[in-house]
Parts: sequence; C-alpha cells; structure tokens
Amino acid sequence: MKKITTAALLTVTLFAFSQQKKQVKTIPFSINNRTVTVYTSADSTDLRLTKTDVNLKFKDLKQPLETQFCVFVNPSKTFQTYLGIGGAITDASAEVFAKLSKESQAEFLQAYYDKEKGIGYSIIRTNIHSCDFSSESYTYVDEGDAALESFSVAHDKEFRIPLIKKAIATAGGKATVYASPWSPPAFMKDTKDMLQGGKLLPEFYQSWANYYVKFIDSYAKEGIPVWGLTVQNEPMAKQTWESCIYTGEEERDFVKNFLGPTLQKAGLKDVKLTVWDHNRDLLSQRASAVLDDPEAAKYVWGVGFHWYEKWSGGESMFETVGKVHEMYPDKNLLFTEGCVESFDSKNLQLWANGERYGESMIHDFNNGTVGWTDWNVLLDENGGPNHVGNFCFSPIHGDTKTGKLIYTPSYYMIGHFSKFIGKDAKRISSVSSRSALQTTAFLNQDGKVVTIVMNKTDKNLTYNLCIGTKATEVTILPHAIQTLVF
Repeated sequence: MKKITTAALLTVTLFAFSQQKKQVKTIPFSINNRTVTVYTSADSTDLRLTKTDVNLKFKDLKQPLETQFCVFVNPSKTFQTYLGIGGAITDASAEVFAKLSKESQAEFLQAYYDKEKGIGYSIIRTNIHSCDFSSESYTYVDEGDAALESFSVAHDKEFRIPLIKKAIATAGGKATVYASPWSPPAFMKDTKDMLQGGKLLPEFYQSWANYYVKFIDSYAKEGIPVWGLTVQNEPMAKQTWESCIYTGEEERDFVKNFLGPTLQKAGLKDVKLTVWDHNRDLLSQRASAVLDDPEAAKYVWGVGFHWYEKWSGGESMFETVGKVHEMYPDKNLLFTEGCVESFDSKNLQLWANGERYGESMIHDFNNGTVGWTDWNVLLDENGGPNHVGNFCFSPIHGDTKTGKLIYTPSYYMIGHFSKFIGKDAKRISSVSSRSALQTTAFLNQDGKVVTIVMNKTDKNLTYNLCIGTKATEVTILPHAIQTLVF
C-alpha cells in the first residue's frame, strides 16, 4: 500500500476546501429604499399567484426571540447559477394541444412560456422517438437499419416539432431544449423489444451513439437547437413501456468510449451531456460510477434526477442531492422529471399535489440544483394519451370534449418560482427559524431578490422577513406559498 504523507493529506484537504469555497461567494448588498411585493397562492381560496401585499417596508430588527417565526435571507452569499424551469413536450402533450381550439392553444402557450402574462417556462425536455406518453411505439429508422440510412423524424413533424417551435417563439425565441431516449430500437437490444427493459447490445453501441447525432442534426434542420442530452431515461427501471437498463459501469463506458467521442467528432462538443436521469435514491452511486473516471467525466455536464423514490413508500431523498453536489461541485445537478402519478379526475384540484412540487423545488434548489423540469406540460382529461395505460397528472390538462384548459395547483406552485426567478440568477442564502416554513431565494441579474416561502401547516403564520438588521412582517395563510420580491 502506498503511504500517504502528511503533506499529501494536507494538499488533498486544501483542495477539498478550495472546491467547497468556490460555492459561496460574497457580494455587497444594500436593503436601503427597498420595499417588498408579495404574491400568494393558497388552498381553499381564490388566491392564485395573486398580489396580496405591496410596498412592505423594512424596519430595524430587534433580536429575534426563539418563539418567533423568521425567514433570514442573506443576499450577499451566493451559490449556483440558475438555468431555468420548464416541462416536457412529449407526443402526448403535442397531440392534446393539436385537439384544442386556436383560442385555447394561444392561451396554453401564453400560460406557460410568456414571462409577463404566464409563468415563464424556459426549459423544454422532449423524447427521442417514443416513450410511454406516446400513442404508439415507434423509432426513426427501419427495423434492422444499423447504418441509420432510413433515419427520419417525419413522425415528429405532425405534432411535436410544431409545438416545440411555438413554445420557443412564445418564450422570446430562446429555450433550453434537451432530449432523452427511453429505449434504443428493438433490433439493437438483447430482448429484441423496446418495452420491458433489456440492454443495448455491444455491437450496436456505435450505431446508437450515431442515432443521437442524427436526432440533433434533424431537429436543428427543423429550427430547434438541441442544448443537451440525457444518456438514458431511468436506466435502472424495467418498465412495461420503452425502457433500457444500464449499470453505472455500462453508462460510464458508453459515454467514455462511444457517445462522448461521437458527439465531439460530429462537432457537437457543446451539447450538454447528463447522466443518470433517474431517482434520487441511487444518485450518489451513479454519479461516482461515472464521474470518478476522468475519461468519462470530461464529457459530462451534469447529473439528472427524478423524484419517484417515494413510489416504494419511503421519503424523498433531498439530502442525497446535496451530498452529490458536495462531491462533484464542478458538475451540474438537473431535475429532469417529476409528476403526480395515478391519475384520478377527482383529484385535479388536490392542493397536496401542488405542495409536492413546492417542497421538492425548494429542497432541490437549496441542495445545488441549477434547473428543474416537470414531466408532461399538457395531458387530456384522462391523464393521457399513453400507450400502456400509465396515466398521470400534469399542471395543465386539456379537456378535449369542451376544449377548455384545466389549471391544477401544480401550475401555480411552479409559477411561484419560474415567473419570478430570472435567467442567470444566483441562489442566495435563505433559512427559516421554524420547520413549518420552507424557503429558498435567488438574486436576479437586475438586483431584485426573489424569496419563496411555503406553509404546509393548517395555521395562519406570521413571520419576519429578515435581511441583516432589517425586517418586515408578513402573514401567510394555511397551505399557502408566497413569492416575495424586493
């Protein structure tokens, strides 16, 4: 065994300290002449992103008592840079959109992608050929065409590509678009089936890597620049729908030996590559398996994760996200998918569904996440279409019988973040003195502070919003979320 000297150990310690120190930056900030505007959404009320307080003034803060509710915001301490918030435009979303009236289509686009009149989505995830939220299984090539000579995204031109283009236009002409595959074509897998898991056969590794390049090039020709890719959606899940299994070592080697070099050779080195794209529970193991190999890590922009670890009856593993951020501070964390499962029309207005979003977003951002992507942006009144009956909720549903849009609490909950946090904002320190209040905060490029506070209790709570030696008093309703801008 090689002996570790004291000097070597000190070097490692100093390096680790320097990496950690990079995450906290101090900048000057003045609270003078600032007033607070409060926007509120609350259960059992009509308040939905409603302006409930304006021009709240900061006053001198006396020493808080242990019994007081306080939210301490320190804008001088900054952390990760905000990438954005958005949702997935799947085949299902695009097909439902096409069934809406022109008026409802315009309303939908404005509701999501207009920063002023809507909630300002800036991220779009989409699927590489079919996924569960497609009306059928399909690929972009003929069966057995490993050379990809028949490659065509003609299928997507009917519904999906037009919607993505309209979303980008409504967002001001720019959006962060990334794509994920659910399964390689059946002929490339050991099971000869796109469904029910299976693995990519080694002899098709290069062909499959070329497939991503073909997809990116084809979408670029349609006027949709692809910002990034995830290697595989949920690589440890054998699903009844399109799925494919990769161990950590298999994903590492595919990235290192095939996908990474292939993207570089194709002139696509700037395409951001994200690994894992599955639940928080195994996030640390997959990050280590890939990122501890420098030859694989050099191609990787970040690690993606979902929230479905609660399916097994456990708790959300928020701390795991923070631990991975500590281990790999030079890599990015991206929430790539989450939705409320098991659709039931009786629960379309269930507030707890929205609270799941608020809680997750607060914890994920506080643990170093740079961007957050919901699942389907739009589904029909039955939670579909879905070719395997895996019906779910989305923030907006389109009633294809009436043509009207149904806004769920999740839409407003997400909006408390996406509408107010600006491009390239910095997360800042925000801490609650009581667990009844959950909070996160950002400093926008224009100097405005955006602080989100959520109350999951059954009680009205009054708290002090504290900035240094100044504070203002705010009241939050039961089961409510507030965005405070100053």
